[in-house]
Amino acid sequence: MAKILSQDEIDALLTTVSSNETGAEEDSVDDDKFKSIIAYDFKHPNRVSKDQIRTLENMHDNFAGHYGSTLSAIMRTIVDVDLVSVDQITYSEFIMSLVTPSCTYTFSAEPLEAVCLIDFNPTLTFSFIDRMFGGNGKILETERELTGIERSVMTRLANKLYRDLERAWENIVKIQAENKSFETNPQFIQIVPPGETVVVVSFQIKLFQSTGLLTICYPYVSLEPIITKLSAQNWIDATKKKNLESDRQINLYNINQVSAEVSAQLLTTNIKMRDFLDLKVNDIIPSETKISEDISVFVNHRKKFIARPGLSGKKRAIQVIEHYDEEKLEVEN
Repeated sequence: MAKILSQDEIDALLTTVSSNETGAEEDSVDDDKFKSIIAYDFKHPNRVSKDQIRTLENMHDNFAGHYGSTLSAIMRTIVDVDLVSVDQITYSEFIMSLVTPSCTYTFSAEPLEAVCLIDFNPTLTFSFIDRMFGGNGKILETERELTGIERSVMTRLANKLYRDLERAWENIVKIQAENKSFETNPQFIQIVPPGETVVVVSFQIKLFQSTGLLTICYPYVSLEPIITKLSAQNWIDATKKKNLESDRQINLYNINQVSAEVSAQLLTTNIKMRDFLDLKVNDIIPSETKISEDISVFVNHRKKFIARPGLSGKKRAIQVIEHYDEEKLEVEN
């Protein structure tokens, strides 16, 4: 026989159920709070903001285009250079990611204070060397240090990289990149302490069937003096200013190439057609224009200036004293 619950038992049961639901809701709220909390890793502090990282991405994306064109001209074939990432990690992590033996250069970039670093992946290095010595850029599976001749070839490519890097940086700050050293073992390169933050810019380079990584490492201490300039607004303003100056130079160059006929009209007079037909050598045509009056200067048969006649040394000359404004004259009339 089923037991019938009393009113007190029903009330106690409802109270228990409602308290359990309230506790579950509180637990879910606490879980949501914990989900919104992001753990801060003191070993990997983000010293460069996202806005500054985006500026570095834009700048080095332009560099990728310039360096791709440079490599294509040297290799006599299409070389694709694509920006992969811009990350900030510790220097020890960056060094551990490099392959040994490597093709690594250190360089200074004044006014950036610290020494920076570039690394060519071995696969990429030997593909470049094979292509420049007449090959087809095939993949060479080899682990060895570069010979003296091969090193000279790669140093040439590194110097070309420095010039394109200067061109990419000029919208932010004008740098002068200068090669410092060459190393085949990254463990021997200590440009900053192991725990120091560095900004690593990675590029993927494609040459025929081979693909390799090019890496540029900037210590944070080198970027710190100009870190405030690494903002999107500064980048846009500098780019606009550069474009305006470039357009101005192009316009000046185009104008300098234009030839124009310039003539000065000394005197004017009106005569009858009968007198004009009867003109003979040594005849004198009278004019009402006084010698002290200003004369007109025409450019391509259009009146442009008001001038005065005179002498410059022993040569006849005119001195421009006023610009002839035809539109203003029409308004006054």
